[in-house]
Amino acid sequence: MIASEKKINSPDWKSLHLIGGVCSLLMVAIILGQFVVFMSAPPPLEGTAVDWFALFQQNKFMGLLAFELLMVVYVILSIPLALALYAALRRTDQSFAAIYLALSLIGAMSFIAARPAFEMLALSEQYAAATTNTQKLVFLATGETLVAVFHGTTFQVSYILGSINGLILSMIMLKSNVFSKTTAYARIASSVLDFGIFVPTIGLYLSLFSVFALLIWNILVALRLLQLGRES
Repeated sequence: MIASEKKINSPDWKSLHLIGGVCSLLMVAIILGQFVVFMSAPPPLEGTAVDWFALFQQNKFMGLLAFELLMVVYVILSIPLALALYAALRRTDQSFAAIYLALSLIGAMSFIAARPAFEMLALSEQYAAATTNTQKLVFLATGETLVAVFHGTTFQVSYILGSINGLILSMIMLKSNVFSKTTAYARIASSVLDFGIFVPTIGLYLSLFSVFALLIWNILVALRLLQLGRES
């Protein structure tokens, strides 16, 4: 084992590596779960507030999942994972490791702000209980605002930051002996394919390949972090 890796495997970081590894495995489960939700309860085609309200009124739980509540849990789990990766890679490139960690936190907070699932649930209930057209119009207008947030700046910031941050992390991994080159290349593939969503017609299919690469990356990272935690 090289000297730098001995420092990485110090007992001080054992718990963080183990927590990061477990979080990464849970993130794999969430990605698969979100895919199942997308297939069984896809978001409304038109995506208007009325459509979302109807989905929530039909099944509150599935409405929350369709509004990507699971992905909110995903990005929350990504925070301890980012801390564990920073701890493992900080000696390889302290500057870029710090940038990676900072952008990870910003991206996570941006995504959480862009997924107001419980707010949309509350609005759907208020809309259903409204007794006048004026009240319904108010709730619809507020709902359209939340739909705009769902697709808006905060989401775009989190999405683009996540892709760029993946490339930064991959660059550090390629310079390091802590993670395999395969792990780094899987994250590069995921980050590059992320931008496929902006490509007309085939964008959705490219983004699906991105998710597949991300699954591989999460599994490889989880196994390595758990190994580092056990070796400490």
